Amino acid sequence: MTDTATMPLADLIDARLREALAPAALTVTNDSHHHAGHMGDDGTGETHFSVDIVADAFTGQSRVARQRLVNRALADLLATRIHALAIRARAPGDGD
Repeated sequence: MTDTATMPLADLIDARLREALAPAALTVTNDSHHHAGHMGDDGTGETHFSVDIVADAFTGQSRVARQRLVNRALADLLATRIHALAIRARAPGDGD
């Protein structure tokens, strides 16, 4: 069993989203180095992330509904470990 407390946060975000949304494509990027010393930077180097995800679950969903699905999958992390999360959520076949 993986110790999620010591797992890199980007890997944990990836695992949670794969489990919850079974994406066709997923990229999780740690953007924290761009925010070092800014508000929300706790010094861990794991506070600001971007997610680019393509999943069938987003088909027919509004942009806000898609973001809510991502936020729901990461709710506890957003409450405790993630300061900022940029989300690009698309359904298969959506344009770039």
